[in-house]
Amino acid sequence: MNEPEIRKSANEEGILPSRQAPDSERPLGLVSRRGVDQLFLDYFGMNEQPFGVTPDLRFLYLGVKHRQALDALNYGTDLNRGFLTLIAKPGMGKTSLLFHYLEGLRDKARTVFLYQTDGNSTGLMRSLLAELGLDAKGMDLTEMRALLCQVLMGEMQANRRFILVIDEAQNLGEKALESVRLLSNFETPWMKLMHIVLAGQPQLADRLAKPSMAQLRQRVSFAVRLEPFTREEVELYINHRLWVAGYKGPSLFSIGARTLIADRSEGIPRVINNMCFCAMSYTWAMKRKTVDRDTMSEVLADLDPDFPAEKKTEKETLAPKPPEEPRSILLQAPEPAGLTLKPPAERGGLSKFVLMSVAFLGLCWLGFQPNVEKRVVSTYNSISAAVMNFLVPGSAPSPSPDSSAGPGASPTSQKAEGVPSDQETQTPQQDGVITSSTTGGQN
Repeated sequence: MNEPEIRKSANEEGILPSRQAPDSERPLGLVSRRGVDQLFLDYFGMNEQPFGVTPDLRFLYLGVKHRQALDALNYGTDLNRGFLTLIAKPGMGKTSLLFHYLEGLRDKARTVFLYQTDGNSTGLMRSLLAELGLDAKGMDLTEMRALLCQVLMGEMQANRRFILVIDEAQNLGEKALESVRLLSNFETPWMKLMHIVLAGQPQLADRLAKPSMAQLRQRVSFAVRLEPFTREEVELYINHRLWVAGYKGPSLFSIGARTLIADRSEGIPRVINNMCFCAMSYTWAMKRKTVDRDTMSEVLADLDPDFPAEKKTEKETLAPKPPEEPRSILLQAPEPAGLTLKPPAERGGLSKFVLMSVAFLGLCWLGFQPNVEKRVVSTYNSISAAVMNFLVPGSAPSPSPDSSAGPGASPTSQKAEGVPSDQETQTPQQDGVITSSTTGGQN
């Protein structure tokens, strides 16, 4: 980034820039008199830095998972369950959430927050008593526990709870964790005198999962986990911090920049703060008013050398692509088409019932008609004769039994009428005279 290099000198100003950015319009002495941070805030019209590194509760934004974790902590405390664990990745806002949790118990309990957890059991107990304002120099572990018991009994008589929060508990050894477990033995037959919250990174869950930690693990009532922000929560988180810082101008981060922040930060608040701070610093140095996608891409490339910087602007990204040139189409042999025959659809139950009903009614109607048998036979003979005439056109119909010939007539007698016999045939004579002979006559 093109930030002015600062070097010390022996003049009255104390510090002077060795060189000035070519596009900067700030007087050289103004930076030293008002301070870089104040110039930064005035440029964007804000009252304070929106993306700081301290757990300021005013800037705390609770996503869905953060609210669920806070509700679980309060619920376990109200029920006096004894042990709770809060597991979160680094930068998830775990410490800020714990401060918010303890702030809600200010008027109802005495609270102690421990974050130096790299010591042994004696060092942990000495740090606890020091937070309570007690001097434990020269005391052994037994004497320190007795002193702590007196404090707990006094809080119980004052009708107040005692809440102990141990942050970064994954750094505690097994002996120190065993000492923490023994602290839960401060109790009466009807209530616990101390409520303990162990907060740490995922290594704490792995440590508690060991077989040697079974006794402590059995005393844990709730195991609360913090999850990263979603894409929508990242945008709300950025807007919330800008609003708390007093920013009232137009959208400082473009949609493309917010998309890159959500993707690259993986929803971790600390990473989001670092990205937004660097992007705003770069925008201020370049005399710009908006963090666009190109600016955010350059900042991410500086933070992570492995991140590829994008060269396209948002307008180029949103602009429609030009039509592609037509490509040559290779002619291919058409694939043989096949005909698939499907079986006819099966008739439904209603159709079958209708057909059967019609057939039954037809049979019943025929049964009640007179001379049914004769009509059926006559119809059958007529149809058979018509079929024979169609198949054999020259065939004569067979004689019916109602013929005019008598019952004694024979084919020979039927043939005698109109048919000459052999004796009636003409025969030639000798003298050329033709004579005819008839039955029963002489020449």
